[in-house]
Amino acid sequence: MNLLRISGALILFTSVISCSPKVNVHKAVRNAEHQTDLMLKEITNKKATKSMNLVSPRTLENGELKLVPSKDWTSGFFPGELWYLYEMTKNEKWKTEAMTYTAQIEQEKMNSTTHDMGFKVYCSVGNGYRLTKDEHYKNVVIQAAKTLSTRFNPNVGAIRSWDHHEDEWGFPVIIDNMMNLELLFEATKLTGDSTFYQIAVAHANTTMKNHFRADYSTWHVISYNPETGKVEHKNTHQGYSDASAWARGQAWAIYGYTMCYRYTRNDKYLKQAEHVATFIFNNKNMPKDLVPYWDFDAPGIPNEPRDISAAAVIASALFELAGYSANKTDYLAKANRILSSIQNMYSSPKSGNKGFILDHSTGSKPSDSEVDVPLSYADYYYLEALVRKQGK
Repeated sequence: MNLLRISGALILFTSVISCSPKVNVHKAVRNAEHQTDLMLKEITNKKATKSMNLVSPRTLENGELKLVPSKDWTSGFFPGELWYLYEMTKNEKWKTEAMTYTAQIEQEKMNSTTHDMGFKVYCSVGNGYRLTKDEHYKNVVIQAAKTLSTRFNPNVGAIRSWDHHEDEWGFPVIIDNMMNLELLFEATKLTGDSTFYQIAVAHANTTMKNHFRADYSTWHVISYNPETGKVEHKNTHQGYSDASAWARGQAWAIYGYTMCYRYTRNDKYLKQAEHVATFIFNNKNMPKDLVPYWDFDAPGIPNEPRDISAAAVIASALFELAGYSANKTDYLAKANRILSSIQNMYSSPKSGNKGFILDHSTGSKPSDSEVDVPLSYADYYYLEALVRKQGK
């Protein structure tokens, strides 16, 4: 009887410990290294049977590793992960791999058919420049910013997101596009040319004006008239409905405006990020582990898929936001709670998932695409969050 009582107490104690917001960064990094070693082998095996134009891992598809070409919006995340591993470990092995995979993305600096230049080039080449100060990387970043700038419409005051679905959207701008402004801000720092900065600020201001509801939830897609700049439609493409709060959209918003404050020190951006944080964490449908469902208004909650990618982006944003805000203690506690949840409950099985670090992300639920699977950008922002935690 005493043994049973002790066992029960031990189980309860273990449960309490597992729920506490403790993050073992050393263990997390070691696990990430182990998984990434496996990923590198899986990529080599996949390339042996597929086109060599496929350069980066994106997800698992029917249990198999899916690689994408450099033009895919997710192509820059894996090189970025390698740079973060190098930054945290100082192991030259990761630097060598990062340089190899980054080189395969550089050609995207001239691709003017997409707004995803920041995701592709800055997450890879930008991190490479940040850590090495290689002049070649600097020049790639500057050219990528020039290319992205061609998508800016002064009538709208924003950068065009997609070129597809022209029958549906005249000039679509998605909340995701906030993430690509970092490339422009950095280009001004590198060149002294304020044009990039001005475009980034204009885009951030237009997005702040039109993308947000009164409660600071965000629409996914705003369609503008390219001639007049007038808003024509407010809807979604990846969220549950036009009126819902798509979780990753909220994550892009808090991250994007925190980053804008970093470069401008304009208090309105800091306040915007704080307002978005309030919406996220006061939402009645935010789970106790702070890993959101794919949409805060999804009808089947609590039986809806989670989105670890949204959680990782939010955690990374909070570590930075904490450095600027009077709410520092609260934001750090929430960031650590998210990382603890991810580490203890949403990581891939060791040596599993072809080397992806995390599991249970949701790409596009309405399209039944990439639901409850690993995603490269979840891994990227998770590692970024660990880097930022180490810096606190």
